[in-house]
Order: sequence, then C-alpha cells, then structure tokens
Amino acid sequence: MKRKQMLALGLTTAVTASLLAGCGGEKKDKEKEEGGVKEFTAFFAVPGTEINDDNEIQEKIAEITGAKCKETWLTGQTAEEAIGTMIAGGEYPDFIDGSDGTAQLYEAGALIPLDDYIDDYPNIKEYLTEEQWDKLRKEDGHIYWIPQFGSVHGEEKVTVHNDEAFWIQTRVLEWAGYPEVKTMDQYFDLLEAYQEANPTMEDGTENIPYTILCDDWRYFCLENAPMFLDGYPNDGSVMVDTEKLQVMDYNTSETAVKYFQKLNEEYKKGIVDPESFTQTYDEYIAKLSTGRVLGMIDQWWNFAYSVNDSLKQQGLHEQGCDYVPLPITIEEGIQNQWHNSGAVFNVSNGLGITVSCDDVEGALQFVNDLLGQEVHDLRNWGVEGVDYEVDENGEYYRTDEMRLQVSDTAYKASHLCNYSYFPQYSGTSRDGINAMKPENQPKEAFDGLNDDVKKCFEAYGAETYVDMIGTNEAPGPWYPMYSFSNTMTTSTPGGMAWTKMGEIKHEYLPKVVMAEDFDKAWDEYMKVYEGCNPQAFLDEMQEELERRLEAHKKYE
Repeated sequence: MKRKQMLALGLTTAVTASLLAGCGGEKKDKEKEEGGVKEFTAFFAVPGTEINDDNEIQEKIAEITGAKCKETWLTGQTAEEAIGTMIAGGEYPDFIDGSDGTAQLYEAGALIPLDDYIDDYPNIKEYLTEEQWDKLRKEDGHIYWIPQFGSVHGEEKVTVHNDEAFWIQTRVLEWAGYPEVKTMDQYFDLLEAYQEANPTMEDGTENIPYTILCDDWRYFCLENAPMFLDGYPNDGSVMVDTEKLQVMDYNTSETAVKYFQKLNEEYKKGIVDPESFTQTYDEYIAKLSTGRVLGMIDQWWNFAYSVNDSLKQQGLHEQGCDYVPLPITIEEGIQNQWHNSGAVFNVSNGLGITVSCDDVEGALQFVNDLLGQEVHDLRNWGVEGVDYEVDENGEYYRTDEMRLQVSDTAYKASHLCNYSYFPQYSGTSRDGINAMKPENQPKEAFDGLNDDVKKCFEAYGAETYVDMIGTNEAPGPWYPMYSFSNTMTTSTPGGMAWTKMGEIKHEYLPKVVMAEDFDKAWDEYMKVYEGCNPQAFLDEMQEELERRLEAHKKYE
C-alpha cells in the first residue's frame, strides 16, 4: 500500500535544474532540423539507476528509433516534494511518472491528454484492451498516462513472484531439513531455532534473524501483512469480501492484533532487528546484500533486482543466502493468495507526457517503437551473441558467463538499457516461443538459478518461485483497490481520513512493536486510529468498488 501525503510546497528547488536539463529548446530543435537523433528527457518519481550517456544498447535503440531519452530518478525527496517543486517552477521534462505525486500533476494541468493520439500509434493502441483504456479515463473523459506494467502479451509466463511475501534464506530451510512452513508462528519458530544454533555467518558476522523496512512509503513491509495472513490478495488498502462484495478494514482485524503482538514478542526476544524503524531504504538494501538477514516481508521488486545481483557477485549464494517465498497464513487451513495470475493493472499512475514537451508526436512514436519486438528484445534480453544465445528451436538462453555478466553493476550501466519505466510487456514474444523477459523464460529462469535455490525448489517439488506459494485467480474486476486509494486527495472526507490513517500507522506501529506493554500500546493506537474517521475512507472505497463492478458489466 502507498499513502497520499499532504502537498508540501516548502521545497527545495535545486533538483529542478537537473531534472529539466536538456528537456526543451535549442539543442533538440537543431537535432530535429539536421535529421539527427531526437533527445527526450524523463523524470521518474521513484528511486532508480541512471545509465551511462554512452550506453551501448541505448545507442542501438537510438539507431532503430531515431530517438533516445535521458532518465532522471528520485533522490533525497519524496515523490510529492519533487513533483511539487516542478509544479512551482512550471517547467517539466518531456516524460514523467509522478508516482505518489501523479494526482498533483493532473490537478496542476501539467499533463497532455493522450486519447486523441493513441489510435495513430498501433503498438500503443494494442498495448491495452478497450476496457483498460477506459479505466484510465479521468473525470473529464481524457487519458493522461500509460501504465508501464500490467500488460500481458500472448500466453502468460511467470516464474517470479513479483509481489509481497514472507521471504527466508535457503540456508535456514536446508538446516531444518526443508520443513513445511505454513503459519506465522512456524515461520518465526524456525528463525528462532536457526539463530540459536547459528548466530553468525561463516566469517563470524552476526546474523540478523528478521528485519523490517519502514522507510517513507515503503512501510507497507510492516503494515499490510494482516490482509495476506487472512488469505486475501494484495488489494493494498482494504480487503474485499468476494461473497458480500464488501470492503473491510484489515488494520483493526483480529489477525492484525495477533500479527503485531507476534512482532512485539519477537522484538523482545532480539529476533526483530532493532534498527528496523530507523534504517533507510538504502541501508536496508545494503544490509540484505551482506547476506546477514535471514528473513523479512517485502515485495520482490523492492529488493531482489539489486540484492540478488550483489549476493551473486560476492558468491554468497554458495552459503545459501538467496531468498525464497513461503505461503504463510495466520493459521493452517486458510488458502493463501499471495500470488495471483495475470498482470496487475494499476490505473493510479503511469508514463505521461508533459506540457513542456514540444514534440508530443515524436515522444509517442518513441514509446510506440519501444514496444516493437526488436527493440523490446534489446531492452530486456540485450544483444544476441553478447547477452544471450539462441538454440536450434529458436529459444533464447544465457550461458553462466552471460548471467554473471548481466548481474554486474558497471556492465549494466555501460551496456544494458531497459528503459525500465517506459511501457513494457510481460508474457510471450510475438515469435510465440520466448518470454518477453528473461526472468520469465521457464528454462532460462531455472538454469539461471543458483544451486542453493535449485536444491530448495527440488526439496519442495517446485520449479519456480511461484510454485513455492501457489497461484490464484484475481478476485474480481475491482482488483486492485489500491489503484483507487493511491489517487485519493484531502479534498474528500475519505481522502482526508486516508491521509491521517497513513500518518498514524507510520507513527504508532513501530511503537506497538517495541512496546513493553503491548496491550496498552495497541489500545492507545486504536484510539488514535479511530479518531481519523476510517469509516469515511471505507465508504468511499465501497462506492468505488460498486462503480468498478458496474463499469465492468458492459465488457462481460
């Protein structure tokens, strides 16, 4: 879950110049006149890694498309702060994804309506279904952004659980003889037992049994587990009773009490990392990258793409430091819904084109070209013969040397160019053989696994991360509800309540976990929480649930 914060305009402006460098003007116009490569700029209000200016695949893509884009990512500010700074200055890059600041961009009139253009760009047009395009329309009937994720081409191919789970290192499971671990209590019992028997790594470094990320909007790692433990999928902000079609508040459930009481107990035992509530995201990632952390709850995308490469480069996979997910619920007999088939379509934000862009058609053509199969392969697989090979059946694969190569930070910066926050497909390539992305190519994904993960999967009868927890169908046409709550502002009673609820949870839940007297701390938290008027939020979520159900009827 992400929360909406109050707009803050007491902001620094230093970042603005770097975000806007090269986004308009004379140089770009000159290049257009001379028939050179068009240069666009983009800002993404999430942390990310910039590529080198002379990146090899970026240059190859530029040769094909006639365009390139200089990407800038969020640093040192919240999304709302960075976007607020731009709005105050009135200048923007060509492309933008405002993340939690998207509503600000829309309300400020900073985005170009895209619906009059979409039909002219076939790759963009076919990227989403008619129903999905309609879901993106704002109150004025226009479409202002394109979600970068959530589009499946052809047959779905999924090997990675790219969502939230209780993660645990393979060394812990191997030490215990690969036991069945299905409940919250069993999970923490295992961590306790392993830590008692193995307090350090091979080099004497002390293990950290369990850590929690609470930094800024990422406190979802702490606060939204109760919904999963009760067997609900990731609707983010509420649970939805699929029979009664009624929203429910997971923050006040019996399971929420049990979960936070368990964290409180584990904190007192020294199992929960005492730095959990003060560490930054960067510190958290650095800590996981040492191999010290035995377990945590997190979204795969939030840690794996950097941590796994680091573990591999250090050879820590040989000590069993890789993470696998477990199908944890509050008690046995509850069907877990940690993983749902089909891509999640989030309408709350995406890639927009700003009013500062002087070549909207060229920008859309660039997006259109990035969705072409040749360029899409370059973005995700790389260069044939360098980053992957092709077997006699036309299936892409990587050698061990290639896999090690693409995990190297310097190599990625100088050679690979994912354009990771531009629209992209999952599923099957237009050749009908290969996955759109290497991590979802079944044979390549398995062959690329480290030995400790392969051994673990074999022990549990699994071939993929998804097999470890199972797959469920998405619950209904409303899913996910966080795509609505992420758009809420303080202009409505529910939005005001939502903002206050997020602030209170962020403040009080760490106190609850660390409290000497859990019951007293929980009662104090609930008193303050109820003062936020959560019912107003639930009422607006219920209205949106019913609206989505009604809107879906025309496509049944």
